[in-house]
Amino acid sequence: MFNKIIKSNEFVIENAKYIKINNDEIKKFAENVKQVNIQNWLFNVPFNLLDESIDTIIEFLLYFEAIDFSFWGNPKWEIQTEKGKQDGSIALMYAMLKYIKENKNFDNITKEKFGEYLKGNIEIPLFKERYNILKNINNVVKEKMNGSFYKAIYNLKTDEELFDFIINNFKDFEDTRTYKGKTIYFYKLAQLLTSDILHMREKKEDIKVDYSHLVGCSDYKIPQGLRALNLVSYNEELANLVDNKIEIKQNSEYEVEIRATVVYVINKIKELLDNKIKAIDLNDYIWLMSKNKNLPKKPYHLTRNTNY
Repeated sequence: MFNKIIKSNEFVIENAKYIKINNDEIKKFAENVKQVNIQNWLFNVPFNLLDESIDTIIEFLLYFEAIDFSFWGNPKWEIQTEKGKQDGSIALMYAMLKYIKENKNFDNITKEKFGEYLKGNIEIPLFKERYNILKNINNVVKEKMNGSFYKAIYNLKTDEELFDFIINNFKDFEDTRTYKGKTIYFYKLAQLLTSDILHMREKKEDIKVDYSHLVGCSDYKIPQGLRALNLVSYNEELANLVDNKIEIKQNSEYEVEIRATVVYVINKIKELLDNKIKAIDLNDYIWLMSKNKNLPKKPYHLTRNTNY
């Protein structure tokens, strides 16, 4: 599947109308990337996740990653935590971790109870969709895995086999688009779940894992960073939409071309570095750069969807 992701995104870039890849800038960028020592983001989250048992962490990650998408809005959804007000993924992590600590599993969660844990200044975007995904995930775990996702994936220690297991069992992780008649593969959340599980198991269980085949994870922050770093340019039509915060429809050519830049550029940098640095590490490296407040940035694109 990883090769399908790369090839289908290359097709988008080869036929792109609204974006341009700045190859000279990509070469300059790659020359400055001597080494990437990026610690998995979960090692630094503020809610003591690593204090939990490995089986609790893995079960938590499955449900959390499945609904970790689309937080933008005006105002943006935020909740009060022990670390102050938080929004986005960190706020969702706090709420989900609190739930699993207090309730152990999602077997009997109601829409009302789920809403209580996510209660903030406004209702979280796509609340009903998130709840339905949780229920779908839980049904699969109960019916096909005897109630334990961790036990089901215990012997899967490479990204290829774990990723395939996830997308073959949990349909809510599907993440494809159609572009000029062809299916384009992204699978952003399934890739992040695969990476996070393997990183957690490597650290907590001291086992050998392999996450070298993962590719770029197409969201909204990394495309914003690629544009700010001048690795990618938008034409006037697309720039006008993005910069004026006009919502772009899911599966539009605008959205597909923006997302394809992530897979394409990260793979190109990886090739320029003779494949000595893993794509998922480059992905996280650019993601962190994209979040840097000192990097002059224009807005990220707005597409309401359940994939990122």
